[in-house]
Amino acid sequence: MLAGAVSDLVRRTRLPVAFGGFENDEAIHITSIVGARTRSLEGLVVRASRGLGGRALVEKRPRLALDYRSSRTITHDYDRAVLGEGIATLFALPLVVSGRARGVIYCGSWAESPVGDMVARHAFAVAEELSTELRIREEVRRRLSFAPPAPEPSPVGPVAREVLRETYAELRSVAATVGDPGVRDRLTAIERRLAALSASETEPPLDLDVRLSPRETDVLACAALGSTNSEIATTLSLREGTVKSYLQSAMTKLDASTRHAAVARARRAGLLP
Repeated sequence: MLAGAVSDLVRRTRLPVAFGGFENDEAIHITSIVGARTRSLEGLVVRASRGLGGRALVEKRPRLALDYRSSRTITHDYDRAVLGEGIATLFALPLVVSGRARGVIYCGSWAESPVGDMVARHAFAVAEELSTELRIREEVRRRLSFAPPAPEPSPVGPVAREVLRETYAELRSVAATVGDPGVRDRLTAIERRLAALSASETEPPLDLDVRLSPRETDVLACAALGSTNSEIATTLSLREGTVKSYLQSAMTKLDASTRHAAVARARRAGLLP
């Protein structure tokens, strides 16, 4: 972006040399140079308030030195670089974005040369176009900083996820027959780990203050596999009416009007895999 603007300065103003850089730590770091005959300008760092560009940076307005060597309005900290390149006339334009000078671009000639309205107009246009581009990019970055982060891909593929859900439902049915509290606690811990494996879905997670009973979770886990109420009743050794009751209770807690919606919300809340 900067290199393009510096090239445009040479092309549009017809001055033979141009260079520029962005501000960092109250200094202009020259990184783009076009038309130079020597390497004197390479790596140049111009401090704020120093030299022609340093004044343009602090004052936030263009500065011109028709005869750089004899100019008394600037410090001559950078004579070695500027005069080493043989520059006689130098024009510095700050890049102002939202009231802050973000850098400086320069154009000049090796012989003392007046900068007329046409040259100045083209130079101002290049500086304004670059400042506008910087402003747009900063606004894009600002808006992106407020955007929610992209969801992480699930570590479990579609096929493996279905196997995981079947395993989870089967584990729930086995846990329901275990009387030993210690074993049940261990099975519950395994269930939570299985549910966490597919937590990163394309939809954002839900933060629900919902507690399903063990049987409500059992019924919902079977429903997630597409089982009918009759099939769920057989799997869990329950009456079909009892299955309906547990399912209705889970739907109410999850604020869902259908079993499918209840399953979807339970998955997003991390209650089911």
